Formats: sequence, structure tokens, C-alpha cells
Amino acid sequence: MSIPQSGGGPIESRDQLAAYLEAGCRPKEDWRIGTEHEKFGYCRDSLLPLPYDGERSIHAVLQGLRDAYGWLPVEEAGKLIGLEKDGANVSLEPGGALELSGAPLETIHQTCDEVNNHLREVKDIADKIGVGFIGLGAAPDWTHEQMPLMPKGRYKLMDAYMQRVGTTGRIMMRRTCTVQVNLDFGSEADMVKKFRVALALQPVATALFANSPFFEGKVNGLKSFRSRVWRDLDADRTGMLPFVFEDGFGFERYVDYALDVPMYFVYRDGEYVDALGQSFRDFLKGELPALPGEIPTLSDWADHLTTIFPEARLKKFIEMRGADGGPWRRLCALPALWVGLLYDQGSLDAAWDLAKDWDAETREAWRVEASIGGLDAEVGGVKMKDLATEVVAIAREGLKRRARPGLGGMVADERHFLHALEDSLETGQTQADELLALYHGEWNGDLSRIYPEFSY
Repeated sequence: MSIPQSGGGPIESRDQLAAYLEAGCRPKEDWRIGTEHEKFGYCRDSLLPLPYDGERSIHAVLQGLRDAYGWLPVEEAGKLIGLEKDGANVSLEPGGALELSGAPLETIHQTCDEVNNHLREVKDIADKIGVGFIGLGAAPDWTHEQMPLMPKGRYKLMDAYMQRVGTTGRIMMRRTCTVQVNLDFGSEADMVKKFRVALALQPVATALFANSPFFEGKVNGLKSFRSRVWRDLDADRTGMLPFVFEDGFGFERYVDYALDVPMYFVYRDGEYVDALGQSFRDFLKGELPALPGEIPTLSDWADHLTTIFPEARLKKFIEMRGADGGPWRRLCALPALWVGLLYDQGSLDAAWDLAKDWDAETREAWRVEASIGGLDAEVGGVKMKDLATEVVAIAREGLKRRARPGLGGMVADERHFLHALEDSLETGQTQADELLALYHGEWNGDLSRIYPEFSY
């Protein structure tokens, strides 16, 4: 989850809202890669989730990272709720999952180094206090009551609102984890094409990264339970955004959509002001019930954009949001997939050719079927495994043409980061399939085996 935004004065005209998004346009040489990944923490002896406070806790992990590795503290109401250093930040998900929001980096080599360093630091601190961290799309056996709500005002408000809309919002908050990548665009037209490809092909990422076949100690019947959770969370702020594929889509149309998404809060003087269900359109007119007479700032607009959760999200960059959390190799594979597809024009064009004739029903069907069957999904006679094979091949060519070397020039480009996905396509087995095979085989139904065998 995002931290409060800063900077930007009062919004004096509606034009500033689209201009805020358009300010993300960058020349190609300035395009960067920002990778975010979440993981569940647990006590090694009890296999229960970490509380916020105590000797073995999220707070203790944050303190350890701060003291041992020079991270700067981020506090809210006197509570340590995050860390920041060198353009990256460590933050807490609502149920205590730990997230690294990586710095904007030039290559996937750098991204993988960042991921590796972060996981090494976390493991060092975790080992000292008897806790572990695991990368999965959903908590395998913890109940809602076992998951603490972290002491952030944003989460308290969201938790209350999630009980009014949908049926799965509180599950998402406490018991799911994802890996995301944030990528740039060069112009409005470039944004439109990238955003359409990102949304249309997001189910392919869901299938390839499916890693949540268990929930509350049982096989749940889906390869990506995390993806299923998002489908019944809050229809006003989730989904595949059919309007993005309509003629005339651009920054202004996204502003129209975002203005109609009910608000959660306004951040003022270190406090989250309850604006649940209220309208940003009213805020622009100085008629927000939560702050009568006040008009919003650009920081308020930036905050509001972080409360919108479609499968791909537009801010001053595009967020890919369809993948389950997972092991190290797949944390590096996600940016490789999307960089290969979106940062090379030939690959972007080829990816759009795959999806440009799909209608909204087809795109939604892929979303649903990917969560159920992973690579075994099928829509309209097309098999997900075949579609994913084409998508990964396109990404591979894009990375080849990018030709960004690593290891001091010893590695010619970034293609090898796709190996985890290519292995899945060769075997037809996602991480979820591998977990299910172990559960029904070697583990003999003992789900506790997942912790020692799949933790970082």
C-alpha cells in the first residue's frame, strides 16, 4: 500500500488533474523500472503471523533494518511504520506483510540486485529474532482473526469501508501478497497503447505467477486465489477498465474515471481524515463534507489515485498489478516480462496485435479463467499456455533488442530473467501446480511443510 504523497499546491482548475498524469511523460532514455514485492512474516516456532509489537514482530524487523542497514524511519502517530533509503522504501501491508517499493532503476540487473540485497537484509534480521518470510499470493492457513491490522490510519479507514462494499476486501488487506512493476511512458499515445496491453495481458501474468492454491489450511480450487479475491472487492475501483479500450481514451478520460471512484480519506497534518464514500468532484468545489470549504491539493489527488485498484493502474507511470507474490526468481521475472513487452516498440506492437481484437467479455473471461486454471485456462478455444508462450517469446525478443548488459558486460542482456517463466511453460507447471503436487504427494497433506521449504 502507498504512503502519503507530498508536494503540489491547491488545485485551481480541473485541467491540473490530467496535467498531473501527463507530467509522467518521459523520453525513452529516462524510462525506469520500479519493482514492488510483498511477503508474509511469521514466527518460526508457532508458524503464526507476526504481530506489530514484541520481540518477534514487524516492529522488531523494521528496527533491525533501520539500525543495521542505515534505513531512515518513517513514523505515523509515533509508530514506526516504514523505512526509506536511496529512493526505495519499506512499508507495511495492512495485515503486516512487508513490502519493498524499489527505487526507479535502469535495468533488470539492477532490480534483481536490489531484490537480493533486500531479502538478504531481511533474512539477517529475521534469523536473529526467530522469524521467517515467505512469498505467496495468499496466506496458506491463517484466519482473519489471526492477522493483526497494522497501526496506520489509512488501514483503519479502509478496513471499515471494506465491510460496506464487496465481500473480499478485508481478505485482500490482510491475507494476500503481490509483486508489481511500475513502468514509464513517453507520451499520451504511448501511455494509451501500453495501458491497453497491460490490462489485456494482465491475466497472462496472473496465470504465469499463480501461487495461491491454499487458503485457511485447505486447497481452494484455484491457482490464484489472490486474483479471485480482487474480483469481489469493490466494483467501483477494481477490474479490467473497458473504457480504456474505447476511442478517445487518454489522460482526461482516466481523470473522469478516477473522479467517480469514492474517496477513502484526506491526509492532513499527519492524520487521515475520514472521507469514506465521499466525492472528489465535491472536493474540487470546496463541498467535501469531511473538510467543508477546503479545496484539494495535488497531493490529495495523488493520494486519491493510490486508492484505485484496477488490474493495471495509471499514475505518473503504469503499475502492473496481476501477479501473485513468489520466490526470488519470479520477483525478477515479472519486471523482465513487462519490460520486454512494453519498453521495445516492436514488442509492444506485437503484444497489442495479440489482444487488439478482444472485446470486454473476452478480456474479463481471461481474467476469471486465469485465476481458476493458471496455465490450464482456456477462452474461446485458445489455451492460456499457448497465449503465454507467445507473450513470453515477444518479451524475450524485446529484451534482446534492449540489449542491456549486466555483470560488467559478461551477460549480454536481460533475457535470462525470463527463465523461470520459460521453465513453467516447458513443464506446464506454475508455482501453484508445484505446491499442489507437493501437498498431495510428499507432504501428505501437511501444509506446515510450506514454511521451511518455501521461505526466503
